[in-house]
Amino acid sequence: QVRLVESGGGLVQAGGSLRLSCAAFGRSFSRYTMGWFRQAPGKEREFVAAKRWSDGSTTYADSVKDRFTISGDNAKNTVYLQMNSLKPDDTAVYYCNAKEAQSTGQGTQVTVSS
Repeated sequence: QVRLVESGGGLVQAGGSLRLSCAAFGRSFSRYTMGWFRQAPGKEREFVAAKRWSDGSTTYADSVKDRFTISGDNAKNTVYLQMNSLKPDDTAVYYCNAKEAQSTGQGTQVTVSS
């Protein structure tokens, strides 16, 4: 089993950047398809980005394409979500997920002010 812990959220002005981290414990993240999801108040959880390390395939939601980048550091066993050109609509709790392990972290809050 793999345990995931997110960090790096916070308050940022529109146009700013944040980098979220997802530390994996118990298994190497590279065994899984790692994804980021988000949930805004009153809305359903939505897909943001995912990467399958076995073949490097990466997918982004249209709303974040060209602004967000998912990456990983094997030495730190950590997956990142670099978020640039943030918009108020990006405000949400962001969750990290290991698909094949059906494991999701506790989430980290991102708030983008206008």
